[in-house]
Amino acid sequence: QVQLVESGGGLVQAGGSLRLSCAASRSLLSIAVMGWYRQAPGKQRELVAAINTDSHTEYAASVAGRFTISRDNAKNTVSLQMTSLKPDDTAVYYCNAVVLSGRGTNVYWGQGTQVTVSS
Repeated sequence: QVQLVESGGGLVQAGGSLRLSCAASRSLLSIAVMGWYRQAPGKQRELVAAINTDSHTEYAASVAGRFTISRDNAKNTVSLQMTSLKPDDTAVYYCNAVVLSGRGTNVYWGQGTQVTVSS
């Protein structure tokens, strides 16, 4: 089991920055991939960024160059630094953890944090 708690969402003007954090209840070294997803009203949930245990990162094309995902293994946290925010970035952002075991793959989600970007 992994509990994920997000923080850092809020309201920001276009062009501004926000930093989201996700605290995991267990060591990140036991989690294959940590990621951030987002879901805007009326749209499907989409991958924003992900990072694995080797710190290899992946970004959605829409955020590449503006968002940076990072991990702090000592604090069991993953962060998403968001810059040059646009109104289209408005969504609920969810932290995600993928844990691999001999019994298969387990996926865990945080409760979500709202990010609103005003024009």
